[in-house]
Amino acid sequence: MGEIRELVLKYALINAYTHRGKANPKAVIGKVLGENPELRKRAKEIIPPLVNEVVNEVNSLSLEEQEAKLREIYPEFFEEKNEKKEEKKGLPPPLPKAERGKVVTRFAPNPPDGAFHLGNARAAILSHEYARMYDGKFILRFDDTDPKVKRPEPIFYEWIKEDLEWLGFRIDEIHIASDRLEIYYDYAEKLIKMGKAYVCTCEPEKFRELRDKGGIACPPQGGAS
Repeated sequence: MGEIRELVLKYALINAYTHRGKANPKAVIGKVLGENPELRKRAKEIIPPLVNEVVNEVNSLSLEEQEAKLREIYPEFFEEKNEKKEEKKGLPPPLPKAERGKVVTRFAPNPPDGAFHLGNARAAILSHEYARMYDGKFILRFDDTDPKVKRPEPIFYEWIKEDLEWLGFRIDEIHIASDRLEIYYDYAEKLIKMGKAYVCTCEPEKFRELRDKGGIACPPQGGAS
């Protein structure tokens, strides 16, 4: 049990150190089970209560105390971190004209797609890294407004959140697009009234033709202003 606690403490300190002093229990569990898959057999019995206990202990420390403790039990972390900084020169590249504290990024997965694949993870990581780089905000937006194609199930939303937490993300806001349709309609009406948009009544084939020619607006007989 002592060895397991040391493993949990290591990852709780790492997670806290990299996320402004607050460790996330689910992220810590993912790292612990990743390093020691054998613990999966006893995960429900031992891991959650132990992780919660250790995370509370770590989160009660100051940032300086967390760093000192991490250097004491796992100094290799700081060596590896320096090596990774050298490997990641210029990645991700700075954002032109970005201001610290004002950068907002979002990741918009389609819930019916279920668990992450590498492409999802790459897009999410880039968005999250830019938000953290500029002390900005990272938004998880569930893009679930087309149920005719794929009907979303509640479990899909949980899978995506769990995957992001396992990757060590800090999600600042969560939005579900299907819950915000009234907001979208309101802004659509405002744009139409301002003359910035119109309702297109073109046939699909005509619409695609005009779009492919460079986004030409529908002729008067094909649209209403």
